[in-house]
Amino acid sequence: MRDPYEILGVSKNATDDEIKAAYRALARKYHPDNYQDNPLSDLATEKMQELNDAYDEIMDERKGKKKKRNQNAGYGNPYGGQQSSFPDIRNLIMMGRIEEAQELLDGVPSDRRDAEWYFLNGSVLYKRGWFDGAYSDFATACRMDPSNPEYRAAFNRIQQQTRGGYQNPYGSPANMGGCSGCDVCQGLICADCCCECMGGDLLRCC
Repeated sequence: MRDPYEILGVSKNATDDEIKAAYRALARKYHPDNYQDNPLSDLATEKMQELNDAYDEIMDERKGKKKKRNQNAGYGNPYGGQQSSFPDIRNLIMMGRIEEAQELLDGVPSDRRDAEWYFLNGSVLYKRGWFDGAYSDFATACRMDPSNPEYRAAFNRIQQQTRGGYQNPYGSPANMGGCSGCDVCQGLICADCCCECMGGDLLRCC
């Protein structure tokens, strides 16, 4: 087959969007439906097949190069070798640039938030100490992709910490019940007020 870029009339430096646009324009021109009951019908079919083959060859080549670059950079899933949908976010998390990773995660549209998104968002929340949100996101990732060992390992780890009573930064240990230090102070102040109304004094400093 001829050079696929030449067939589509684009340069090798063309972007993926430019290649797609060129392919669509030529496909509209040479689609066999445009040549029904026409002596050129067979030629149009051959041309359409050539366009399809050229487009597929270019896309397969580019996907292969992107996957190789990502693997060399260490962005892929370390458990299954799967290609990441968010390699830039993974890299930021690995570098400890949590705020930047969170900004990119927040910018992902809702319809693109797959299992990996919830895993990465849970990882960011975990590093920030927001364990309740991390637990929820890890659980969602496992529900969406139950066979992924990376997501399962993260969820199992936070489950073990939950059973051990990890410290919730907003108050009492998560899922453990009981009172926080603020609850104790408020109770003592209320008790002191009641004592003073009855002529006593529980807390002399108040």
